[in-house]
Amino acid sequence: MGNRGRGIRTVAAGVCAAVLAVLPTASAQAYESAASAQPHGSTALARVQRPTAPAQAYGGHDAASRPGPQWRLTDTGSGARFRGLAAVSRNTAWLAGSQGTVLRTTDGGAHWRNVSPPGAAALEFRDVQAFDARHAVVLAIGEGDASRLLRTEDGGRTWTEAFRNTDAGAFYDCLTFFDRRHGLAVSDPVDGRFRLLSTGDGGRSWRVLPTAGMPAAQDGEAGFAASGQCLVASGPHDVWLATGGGVEARVLHSADRGLTWTAAVTPVPAGDPARGVFALAFRDRTHGLAVGGDYRADQPSPRSAAVSRDGGRTWTPAAEPPPAYRSGVTWLPHSRSAALAVGPSGTDLTTDGGRTWRTVDTGSYDTVSCAPDHGCWAAGEKGRAARLAP
Repeated sequence: MGNRGRGIRTVAAGVCAAVLAVLPTASAQAYESAASAQPHGSTALARVQRPTAPAQAYGGHDAASRPGPQWRLTDTGSGARFRGLAAVSRNTAWLAGSQGTVLRTTDGGAHWRNVSPPGAAALEFRDVQAFDARHAVVLAIGEGDASRLLRTEDGGRTWTEAFRNTDAGAFYDCLTFFDRRHGLAVSDPVDGRFRLLSTGDGGRSWRVLPTAGMPAAQDGEAGFAASGQCLVASGPHDVWLATGGGVEARVLHSADRGLTWTAAVTPVPAGDPARGVFALAFRDRTHGLAVGGDYRADQPSPRSAAVSRDGGRTWTPAAEPPPAYRSGVTWLPHSRSAALAVGPSGTDLTTDGGRTWRTVDTGSYDTVSCAPDHGCWAAGEKGRAARLAP
């Protein structure tokens, strides 16, 4: 179906006791058609319904028999599907999802406020980047002018449209920031190359970057708007882009904020519009994780994870990958070896830097994000949002 069609469809023994004691961590979500209708969130505050049995709330496995991170569901009061997630702290997080829905909590998920932009019900938000409880940028995906960037400076009380796509050939997938001022947004290839927007003023204004330093795209190659993690930054200049759909699943790297790029082939299978690398996480400019597979529930996803120890120049398949497709991944804060990957069939934990993974939960999430203060969150279908239990 090509790049834009895929974008619509897709995006479509654990940690040591000391780590588990301090980490409230992230997420694993479910997959469902991007076109399926979801109720718009309530505009009122939603009270958390804290489950008394976290194991049952997070997929039904027996937590006592399988120790690992425990998700604690919160009541968002919304039926939207949240593929955009920004963890600011243990207390503050932002969600962005279907039918133009944006939610924010500032009390650890006890309440979620609907701060959706007025008149945005027709938009599909797939990514959100938040700097604090007041400042955030959200990305809407879609063909032509459906791709937009909106910004708030007052916690979502008011929104300003910062960018509206006017090129019918562009389809924006993901968003990332290097710091509070500098950021990028990526579109599927236009005229044979991935297109990038750049901001230097915190998302108030955007410009299209030149593509002279971008390698040519493969036939059918694109990004996946599945979890807001197809474009990720680490440090002041380094950024990586995950791809699929082409003959090979690749990771592209730039060390100059998107002006010039190099491409590396990963062992994650591609060769089909539904297969490739869906999410990346870099804990520094050297150590990276890639997850993905085939998002179709009836298709296997062998070699669904890979590891890089040289800044994305080369990738090694995980010796024991997650058992199925995964759409989101995050390093646990301040850890050199622990990370979580999430997808529609479960959450997987690695404690050896991505070499081996084991399933610790069978609940469904789409994306996962952690803040430096150990606040980790997950979000997904049917209004699901969770925080890692302390």
